[in-house]
Amino acid sequence: MTKLKVAPSGADFKALLLSDEDGFRGVLRRALQEVLEAEMTEALQAEKGERTADRLAYRSGYYERQLITRVGVLELRVPQDRAGRFSTELFDRYQRSEKALVSALAEMYVQGVSTRKVKAITEALCGHSFSASTISEATARLDEMLKAFFERRLAEAFPYLILDARYERVREGGVITSQAVLVAIGVDWEGRRQVLGVEVANRESRSSWGDFLSGLRARGLHGVEYVVSDNHGGLKAAIREILPEAAWQRCYVHFLRNALDYVPRKVDDDCLMELRWFYDRRDLGEVRRDLAQWVTKWQGKYSKLVAWVEENVEETLTYYRLPLAHHKHMKSTNMLERLNQELKRRTLVVRIFPNAASCLRLTRALAIETHEGWLEATRYLNMEHLKEHKKESLRALAA
Repeated sequence: MTKLKVAPSGADFKALLLSDEDGFRGVLRRALQEVLEAEMTEALQAEKGERTADRLAYRSGYYERQLITRVGVLELRVPQDRAGRFSTELFDRYQRSEKALVSALAEMYVQGVSTRKVKAITEALCGHSFSASTISEATARLDEMLKAFFERRLAEAFPYLILDARYERVREGGVITSQAVLVAIGVDWEGRRQVLGVEVANRESRSSWGDFLSGLRARGLHGVEYVVSDNHGGLKAAIREILPEAAWQRCYVHFLRNALDYVPRKVDDDCLMELRWFYDRRDLGEVRRDLAQWVTKWQGKYSKLVAWVEENVEETLTYYRLPLAHHKHMKSTNMLERLNQELKRRTLVVRIFPNAASCLRLTRALAIETHEGWLEATRYLNMEHLKEHKKESLRALAA
């Protein structure tokens, strides 16, 4: 029996991506074809050839349509029905971020800020070369859609708000700079995660975060009870100014990373691990008891670390005000991790954006893609826990 290759080498993976029917392109085409067939079955309430009283219409062949992807142009057969009932969003939804990625690459070529290698990449992605007018028209349509989404009215309340930033390299005025991509995620009272805002700023500062949060307020953001972020000074100041009614949680993951600055490079004992364990405790009383023991145990060996923890640890314990079921998800900014990973994976292809608009275009398109996936998934949190927790708190105060 032939032994299966579990982890292909870089060369093997490259060959898989570049091959046609027997490689990734063929796999992707077959997978998307199955999606179209499943959508048709759902629309008609019947499988192909199935006899059922619930059938809403009958199939009527296919028409050909191309889908542009990062591995080339895929030829797909879109099913039709006699009544014209069936419609698919697969093309628009799949291609939105693809268009943004291709636009970013193509702009590099059109503006002359890259090499012939970029031209080869864009042609391989889309099967044809780009002119300046083609790019201009495509990006204008895409930008209009993205702008509409990120200016939408935020009608519902978002009790939980998560804020974070990542950095991308952008060419501005012939100089390559590192610019901040500011992101806001909210959890509504249905327990669903939603992407609320994505903006590009020259840097993280009180003014940039203040403008960002003020923009969310102007669009209707309300009902925020709890905010999670890192310890950036400008961000903290903006939260206090724009969202003074909200409790603030300092991300414990960032806090533990910061703790590394106060110990020798190689720590071969349990000091940091014991610090990490505090965030698995079930109640605040248990944390305070264990923290006192930890301080006594380690202050002789790591006096700077212990002093820093005593001064800052309270900011990381705000999540104990929430119901226990929410602790795992709301004590850090990890809720944004999937989005940040996808941003990193796609932006690595571009490496250096030709301008800030191109950076914003791609990151926003990817954010919408993630947003739609979240809305289609089961709810992220059971907000009944929070409602009951608030009632219990009020009863305790009244007693």
